[in-house]
Amino acid sequence: MERLAYYKLLEWKEKQNKMPLILKGARQVGKTWLMKEFGKRNYTHVAYFNFESVKNLHLIFEKGFDTTSIISALNIESGIKIEPHNTLIIFDEIQACPSALTSLKYFQESNKQYDIIAAGSLLGVSLHMNQSFPVGKVEFMELFPFSFNEFLLAMGQEDLLGIINRKEKEMIEVFKDKYVVLLKQYYFIGGMPEAVNSFREDKDFLKVREIQVSILYSYEQDFSKHAPYQLVPKLRLIWQSIVSQLGKENKKFTYSSLKKGARSKEYESALSWLSDAGLVYKIIRINKPGVPLKSYEDSNDFKLYVHDVGLLCAMAEIAPTVILGEDDLFKEFKGSLTEQFVLQQLKSKGIQPNYWTTEGSQAEVDFIIQKGSEVIPIEVKAAENLKSKSLKIYYEKFHPNFCYRFSMSNYREQDWMINIPLYAIELASYS
Repeated sequence: MERLAYYKLLEWKEKQNKMPLILKGARQVGKTWLMKEFGKRNYTHVAYFNFESVKNLHLIFEKGFDTTSIISALNIESGIKIEPHNTLIIFDEIQACPSALTSLKYFQESNKQYDIIAAGSLLGVSLHMNQSFPVGKVEFMELFPFSFNEFLLAMGQEDLLGIINRKEKEMIEVFKDKYVVLLKQYYFIGGMPEAVNSFREDKDFLKVREIQVSILYSYEQDFSKHAPYQLVPKLRLIWQSIVSQLGKENKKFTYSSLKKGARSKEYESALSWLSDAGLVYKIIRINKPGVPLKSYEDSNDFKLYVHDVGLLCAMAEIAPTVILGEDDLFKEFKGSLTEQFVLQQLKSKGIQPNYWTTEGSQAEVDFIIQKGSEVIPIEVKAAENLKSKSLKIYYEKFHPNFCYRFSMSNYREQDWMINIPLYAIELASYS
């Protein structure tokens, strides 16, 4: 399967003065596969080291940071002659060995000729636990679950994706039925590589759900394995509340929904752990669409989403027949699922959105993003409903240059707003 992040790795390889690269991302989003596949295609040799599974590796880095000695020891450990430029060195689960993380600084300073990619699912968590970090001596890249574009590629729909990428609006409309079917499949399957690959090979939704349930179980096991013991019950309470929180009319996360009398101070550390692990996305309300958006955030008001729409479906125990059909019982949660889908596509492009409401929440715009000095509102509709009362209120109050509505309706431009099909949000100007 093809990952678009592969081409970012190619750009990194071709840099004249590249630094060691750290690949971040939640567990099971495909970091290990991507690093190995990239190495196999572009280097003579790949020297792979996993710091969770091979504890002897830690000893190599605890003897000091002479990079020549480290390379010599890695030659012996791997049985591979590590050569500058011809060998890709992969340090996987590097957060398990703080000394290896620190060594990246010394490779950058004294042995730049070695190409090194490091990865870790819990790197963000480790950094907030005060692990030493080579600030300014590494580059970062984040890997997310498959975007809808990548899903189309995985399903062998290169031609349909090509139409979107070329922004052929009339042809997109011609093939609307095909796009809608694939979009509904993606809502259920999501972007976790194992789930996508399973459906690509077997076209079996039940197998996909089994994989998703297994992934969710492994995440909860990670809570006990990697988080401080006092946080574990709070992590589970937050994680297990996400579906019900998103099922509320305004979707705003409230601590009182976790437990009677719960306060933010008690749960902030647990919420940060989940965010640092890449498992949840915290979308914060802004009280005014100014630049930079961050300076107008109200951190007390936020929504909490997971990192994959398919996993959200599994957490909500939504059957494939409900999504693929038109079940009236599904209508209320369908809006949350569609917001999750749009958020996932934004995050895959490195965009961190906010949302906006009026005081008293009489009007709400689902996502507000910043591109340069431009602040762009995005309203999300799960169906073909073309009423945009909240977006209109926002427009009349702030007069933005662009207003987008993502819905199941065809592309159309109005004098104050552009409607873009959910399956073709690449048509938006920020893409």
